[in-house]
Amino acid sequence: VQLVESGGGMVQPGGSLRLSCAASGFTFSSYAMSWVRQAPGKGPEWVSGIKTSGGSTYYAHSVKGRFTISRDNAKNTLYLQMNSLKPEDTALYYCARVLSWIPGRDPKYDYWGQGTQVTVSS
Repeated sequence: VQLVESGGGMVQPGGSLRLSCAASGFTFSSYAMSWVRQAPGKGPEWVSGIKTSGGSTYYAHSVKGRFTISRDNAKNTLYLQMNSLKPEDTALYYCARVLSWIPGRDPKYDYWGQGTQVTVSS
């Protein structure tokens, strides 16, 4: 299993970035996926999740209305479109394969990528 994130960078507040996660080594379409971020000095924070077909998406309150998760199962790729970025969105962003997901609780993961850095600063 391999998950490789890309698309991070430095952007001014109010700007946009699109993260990608290229998946390989497993049947991508059979797994729910999530984006998780970790800011310096803080623990991991679930950002967004998407079920296998892409028809069901979920967001943390802190990003709802600004971020959009999507997937292309034909390309084995997960995306996170981030708009109206704020300094508090600065973090290392990981994509993760979901192992289990109980409604109302954060998913559990079995594989993570290496992460891509997002820095929002003027």
